[in-house]
Amino acid sequence: MRVLAFTKYGREAASTRQRFLQYFPSLQSAGIIVDYNPLLGDDYVRALTTGKRFSRMAAAASYARRIGQLAQSASYDLIWIYAELFPWLPVLFEKLALRGSTPIVYDIDDAFFVRYEGKPFLSGKLDILMGRAAACVCGNEFLRDYAANFCERSIVIPTVVDTAKYRPASRLKGKQIVIGWIGSPSTWANVRPLLPLLERLCEEYPVRFRAIGTGVEAALDRFPGCEFAEWREDSEIAEVQAMDIGIMPLLDQPFERGKSGYKLVQYMACGLPVVASPVGVNMQMVTPGENGFLASTEAEWREALERLIGDASLRARMGKNGRALAERSYSLAVHAPRLIALFREIVGERALVTP
Repeated sequence: MRVLAFTKYGREAASTRQRFLQYFPSLQSAGIIVDYNPLLGDDYVRALTTGKRFSRMAAAASYARRIGQLAQSASYDLIWIYAELFPWLPVLFEKLALRGSTPIVYDIDDAFFVRYEGKPFLSGKLDILMGRAAACVCGNEFLRDYAANFCERSIVIPTVVDTAKYRPASRLKGKQIVIGWIGSPSTWANVRPLLPLLERLCEEYPVRFRAIGTGVEAALDRFPGCEFAEWREDSEIAEVQAMDIGIMPLLDQPFERGKSGYKLVQYMACGLPVVASPVGVNMQMVTPGENGFLASTEAEWREALERLIGDASLRARMGKNGRALAERSYSLAVHAPRLIALFREIVGERALVTP
């Protein structure tokens, strides 16, 4: 089987690595060969992180290159698309580009449809695309329930990690406790309301706050006890392993309700207790008192963090439970076979109706 894959970004984007690239070895072992084409490369992702502007000419060239790549789609058994082929262009462009009979699978790990609501020529675009798909692979039940309105074969495959690589690390006794966050510049806005509390905790306890991947604009948010580090693929796992508590604050807004909880998966796989906002999938992943806490108000965040700061045995117990959940429900080993089965099912059905 040959699959033509289209992602929005290169491998430095978590969506590309976790929703596509990490599955390639398993797919290849199953006889499924994937040719992968990012729309915007790693230079675009780096521009978002550094605050530099990405050339409009370069973006236009990327869109034109994608049109050329699509010309070969008829020779493939399946087309696998992250969200959409041409972001911020009307649906007509995609309908014209995908006129062939090759079945299409859309992968959706965010509530992209929210950003198009009320926009002329864009509102309802993803609904139309999903209605033409052979399947929609969704990062959580919120997204699956939406996609199922248009595509009957909509399934949940959460954003997962390879739990053979993401593993708990040994904890040094007596070291300063690290409250950690990992993400991207686009999600840093969710952390900002929590910064005054984090600053006070760093003043009152032997604690520091370390944020990975915030981008340059977050430098103005720095306070004593706060550290920022650039995201790098080769150090990502070690950065999470060096944390003692992982946090995932979220603003309670429509787009955030569609988040797939990837940060929580990373934390739990590395044996960390977590504190998260009770928004979207967080409420399914965090069982209060078992693998972490849910917190809405500043008082709830303070209580949860203070309990974890002051009790190493609680951190260890919750981290162990989180690790078990990651292995059971959010691991590559569990979900790669499900993706393989879906692709085989779709291509097998096509073979039955093709003369």
